[in-house]
Amino acid sequence: MPSERIDRLVADWAARTPDQIAIVGGESTTYAELDRLANRFAQVLRKAGVAPGDRVGVHLPRSAHAIAAMLGASRAGAVYVPLDPSSPPARMQIIVKDCGLRHVVISPDLLANWRAASACDGIEHFFLSTTATAAELSAVVHDFAEVEAASPAPLPPPSDDPDQLAYLLYTSGSTGTPKGVMLSHRNALAFTDWAARLIALGPADRVASVAPFHFDLSVFDLWATLASGATLVVVDEATVLSGPRMLDRIRTQAITVWYSVPSALILMLDHGDLAERGAPSLRVVFFAGEVFPIKHLRRAMAALPAARFYNLFGPTETNVCLAYPVPAVPAPEATAIPIGRPSCGDTVAILGEDGRPVPDGEVGELFVDGPTVMLGYWHGGQRTAARQPYPTGDFVARRPDGEIMCHGRRDHMVKIRGFRIELGEVEAALAAHPGIRETAVFAGEGRLCAAVLPADPDLSVLAIKRHAAARLPPYMIPSEVKILTELPRTPSGKIDRVRLAAALVGGSPESPRNALEKTRSL
Repeated sequence: MPSERIDRLVADWAARTPDQIAIVGGESTTYAELDRLANRFAQVLRKAGVAPGDRVGVHLPRSAHAIAAMLGASRAGAVYVPLDPSSPPARMQIIVKDCGLRHVVISPDLLANWRAASACDGIEHFFLSTTATAAELSAVVHDFAEVEAASPAPLPPPSDDPDQLAYLLYTSGSTGTPKGVMLSHRNALAFTDWAARLIALGPADRVASVAPFHFDLSVFDLWATLASGATLVVVDEATVLSGPRMLDRIRTQAITVWYSVPSALILMLDHGDLAERGAPSLRVVFFAGEVFPIKHLRRAMAALPAARFYNLFGPTETNVCLAYPVPAVPAPEATAIPIGRPSCGDTVAILGEDGRPVPDGEVGELFVDGPTVMLGYWHGGQRTAARQPYPTGDFVARRPDGEIMCHGRRDHMVKIRGFRIELGEVEAALAAHPGIRETAVFAGEGRLCAAVLPADPDLSVLAIKRHAAARLPPYMIPSEVKILTELPRTPSGKIDRVRLAAALVGGSPESPRNALEKTRSL
């Protein structure tokens, strides 16, 4: 029977198959070793005063220690908060204050950055791999050696309630302030149990861990894998961002299950020779987080003919709520694939502006209810309950066959000269050009601006505009097109639209200077 709480995971497999490899990273960690390390973290956290419901920050590179720290915090009854190692200290300071972090597991190099930004204020206990950088800290510092020396005995189960808060994921808020999405044990495991059953995930599988732990795609990597007795292969960020190295990792580690944003797969297609070399061990490819351009999806499916492809859909607030098993390579005339049908026990409604369900074929906003919907937002110590059903901000329509198609997001809808324009529609039209690898479209100062990453070095702005004119009405054709040598990325591999938009339509000290050095504009 599947566990209903994260703190119960791993222990059963540690008892049944103690020598099975749970995590492959810099070193290999067995299920028995991971179980003991998680218990030791729980013991030290409890000794340091962590009480049920307290928040524990985990600010480490992806590793067995980071996973054990999150699992240990859960076993101590705490709420783990995975923090982005690449985030600036100022953002960390906002998160520390927002959720009242008093205990943080952190690496020494990151702690130095925190101190520089005064992000340590309010922290009572730091857990470090060394105490060498602990001088002048007002907080109590615990060396990881203290964790290694702690008792491996499990603490009494903190609770049987699957609806207790398990972790916080901080996402970018519309106001520019990070929002803490509150997820319960049930929220996480309703998705991971469903996904594991869908693909019959088991001990023979090797799952790639490519998503940062603060990104919701990692929830599957972590808890579906470890609840199934499978092996999690942790891939460092530099390898993820290198097509050839990533493909080598898949092949040498015999990865069987992959879950990422489409950009990571496109990178292997464009630079890793995926089409020529293949990855015969892959049997399942999940993708989510952004639109997978049809022309690239065709390439990926042709390169991985033995793999089953699934389009998973949902915001962080619902994790995954819809799923679509791609039945075959999309036809040449296809422009998009469905986002699927309700999954994970969720139910959905498509409502018009009047709050009533719209007929099949008409566009409305997607509302979700069910076990994956978040508890609410955490802000400044206040818990805001989620609306039930939850409004996703996604505009969708149900086809006659029951599959749901996405028609863009509320925050991607703009009005230019009185015309309502869905930016995703413009992006899809531009991306159909064979000479365009990726594109992002923005609105600013009453005009549309497109950033284009070319696949053809001879691609011209004039050719792009002619292509757009053949597919879009005049008011949807970008008035400004910039051909870039690269697009800035978030740590999860998505296009960093905030930095790119600032550079293209406004300019900013944060502008991706290197990405914009070589542009051709019209």
